[in-house]
Amino acid sequence: MASGDLALTILGFLDEEPMHGYELKQRIAGLSGHVRPVSDGALYPAIARMEAAGLLERHEEEGSGAARRQVISITPRGREELLRRLREPSDVEISDQARFFTLLAFLSRLPDPADQVRVLRRRLDFLEAPSSFFYRGGKPLSAEETADPFRRGMLLVARAVTAAEKDWLRQTISALTSS
Repeated sequence: MASGDLALTILGFLDEEPMHGYELKQRIAGLSGHVRPVSDGALYPAIARMEAAGLLERHEEEGSGAARRQVISITPRGREELLRRLREPSDVEISDQARFFTLLAFLSRLPDPADQVRVLRRRLDFLEAPSSFFYRGGKPLSAEETADPFRRGMLLVARAVTAAEKDWLRQTISALTSS
């Protein structure tokens, strides 16, 4: 998981509730799965950097046994940063599906539906632009234009996924603008 994605994920989960590092790591693993696992060597330094920047804070609580445990929570400054990142995602957070899904996992944290709609429209605009995995003469190739069955499979699956996502985006944008 890229460091920017990791920071967004940490802020997003801690905005929902304070938790200890192990629980946070489990939630991150649940979101990113085996595709982009997070190691202790990435998570704990990221938490320390975010704490030093005033985005997070730690405090001790009673553990289930005699041991006390460190609980991490988001600060007001951290929440401001989370909301800024959700309102103003980078182009790669819009274009890269895994990064967009990370953004989408926390988009409900934005209190203003108009801000949510702006992000969803950016993704829809991106998906509606012609694109392909493969090009000939600068022109995107469709599944019907390639003889390679594996590349055709990639293009057909991508087309179906994109169509489903665009339908969902249009429905969600409509619902958010109607309320």
